[in-house]
Amino acid sequence: MKNSKKYYSDTILIKNKKYNIIMKVKNQIILALDVEKKIKAFSILEKTTKYLDTIKIGYSLTLSEGPKIITEIKENFNVKIIADFKVADIDATNEKIVRNTLNYGADSIIVHGFVGEDSVTACKEAAEKLNKDIFLLTEMSHPGADKFLKPISLDIAQMGVDLGIKNYVAPATKLDRLKKIREIVGQDSFIISPGVGVQGGVAKETLKYADAAIIGRSIYNSESPQDTLKNIIKSIS
Repeated sequence: MKNSKKYYSDTILIKNKKYNIIMKVKNQIILALDVEKKIKAFSILEKTTKYLDTIKIGYSLTLSEGPKIITEIKENFNVKIIADFKVADIDATNEKIVRNTLNYGADSIIVHGFVGEDSVTACKEAAEKLNKDIFLLTEMSHPGADKFLKPISLDIAQMGVDLGIKNYVAPATKLDRLKKIREIVGQDSFIISPGVGVQGGVAKETLKYADAAIIGRSIYNSESPQDTLKNIIKSIS
């Protein structure tokens, strides 16, 4: 496996200065748990949490089961939860979304950068008040993102640097873009990268530039999620 650190950071305030508490992401894999039912989510987690300790959940599960599912997962599994809500509203609304989501137990939340500095800052400050953090979404992994997000994604990354953000989302399906975003945010920032597996991204190649690969359907739709995950881990070692 790569020798560089594989972490994401929670930000806390100590003596009015920002410090990053380094937390490991086990095996450099984040499970995108984009299922709709609690019973399936728990079944997958029971089979995979021996090999990973960080998951990403989004609207599919939380709209189906309610936001309490975040709390229930935290109570039953030793995992860190990234809420993939791609927050994208005005600053006042963003603050409410971030605060409520993190209060349900999520450790961090993904926010869109295209909405601008004021909206992103509202998310960042709301998270910091709870000693938690945000991930800034720079560019997405699907082809349609090329039309609108790609032209501004590097500017979004630079905005994040200017705002002191350390956690980013960048696509595994577009390694040239992932590399450029890494160059902008620097080696001390933490990048998680979606699109590995069904969308075409390759974990080992992705981890040349990202700190953790996000993998969903390849694992949770597999006949044996545990074996599939073990094989992915083996492929990057």
